[in-house]
Amino acid sequence: MSGPSVAEVRAGGQPPGLKDRRNEEHWAGRLYMRALSPYVSTWFVRRGIAPNTVTFLMIVCGVLAGVVVAFGGLWTAVAAAVLIQVYLLLDCSDGEVARFTERTSVTGIFLDRIGHYFSEVALLIGLGVRAQGELAPGGWVIVGLAAALGAALIKVETDNVVVARAKAGLPEKMTAQALEPRSTGLWLARRFASALRFHRIVQAVELSLLVLVAAAFDVARGDLLVTRWLVAICLAVAIAQTILHLVSILASSRLR
Repeated sequence: MSGPSVAEVRAGGQPPGLKDRRNEEHWAGRLYMRALSPYVSTWFVRRGIAPNTVTFLMIVCGVLAGVVVAFGGLWTAVAAAVLIQVYLLLDCSDGEVARFTERTSVTGIFLDRIGHYFSEVALLIGLGVRAQGELAPGGWVIVGLAAALGAALIKVETDNVVVARAKAGLPEKMTAQALEPRSTGLWLARRFASALRFHRIVQAVELSLLVLVAAAFDVARGDLLVTRWLVAICLAVAIAQTILHLVSILASSRLR
């Protein structure tokens, strides 16, 4: 099928500085997925598939990973991890298609953000059901739901900085200095937390890999102990990150 080349789509879909976007570009995107995504993006472009359609496919893969992981066994964890990799690939591709075809839109940005909410929440809820050991209400399901709520609140805090600034008539973009806490103690604490990267435990890509590791240990042990430890850790991280992130925002110049 005739159409633009992969090199052309890569040039138009990955402008300079794309991989360097702070808090926007995932490490897996920089490491390998941005090298693969132009091939998929070219396939979509040649067939005239709209970027929002690609985003919908991304959401389906992310939510489906949460559904699949709810079932026990090693192979469901493998399937969920693969689905999350496809989710990440499509997350890279939808923007590339939009930029190359000049079809970027507010709707596309909205769907992309909502897709991350849905996918991470679904994966944590699915993990809670998996830890319960059956498709029935129980304590571990509640833990998974609570962790999902915390993960969503972290994103709400981030997104509402933009909302608050817009309502106050401030520009959306902020300097790197504005993101840092004004207090030296909080600045050091934020640097330490960022170095540990513990917040990534509740993010879809990292969590899907941790679920896979936990599943392998569970099979070897013949129980669900490691998966239950994982969902408990996710809840602890979600609670801590929700509080620390809120403090970090209020202690910085983001709302000024």
